[in-house]
Amino acid sequence: MTISLRDQLLGLGFKDAPKPERKPQQKPAPGKSPPPEQRRGGKPVRADNRPHRKPAPHAAASHKPAQDKPRTREDIDLAKAYAIRAQREKDERIEAERLKQEDARKRREAKAKLAGLIAGKGLNAADADHVRHFEYGGKIKRIHVTADQLRALNAGELGVLQQDGRYLLVTAALLAEAEAIFAPAVALKIDPNAPVEADPYADPQYQVPDDLVW
Repeated sequence: MTISLRDQLLGLGFKDAPKPERKPQQKPAPGKSPPPEQRRGGKPVRADNRPHRKPAPHAAASHKPAQDKPRTREDIDLAKAYAIRAQREKDERIEAERLKQEDARKRREAKAKLAGLIAGKGLNAADADHVRHFEYGGKIKRIHVTADQLRALNAGELGVLQQDGRYLLVTAALLAEAEAIFAPAVALKIDPNAPVEADPYADPQYQVPDDLVW
């Protein structure tokens, strides 16, 4: 049976080395910090054996009341100026829209009144064989008339009205009434005393018979 080295030494009179005594851990008194041996890494330990944590910087800052920069007199005046200008622009837009709607309403009423005035009074002839050119709305337009109507038209005894895209030959008196109601409807009004340059299309060279063969 093999004897261990420890047993051989004990048989020669050697004794075991005495074990160090362990002192009981003392709890700190209330209100006192624990001794260094009860700290972890130099940090204090709570009663529940968890280390204390410092509050996050933002958390601490959140408890501070927010301090807004006071507005200067210049800032207040500038804000008032912006508000006044915005209100003025809004009022101008509202007024412009009101005037636009009012103008459209007046045009509708005038065109309806004109239609009632000239209903059945057009002098357009089915056998008209002459073409009278004239300028209207920035474009060259034309109306078919007879030879007698052409002479009367150039003399200012007749006129031309525009209604819904059609051109009506009417008397000078009816043309004047229509002009008083809705002037934009007057397509051709001849002044016999006006120079030739005022109505170049009155020249016979612009009057082309419909039955002309080129």
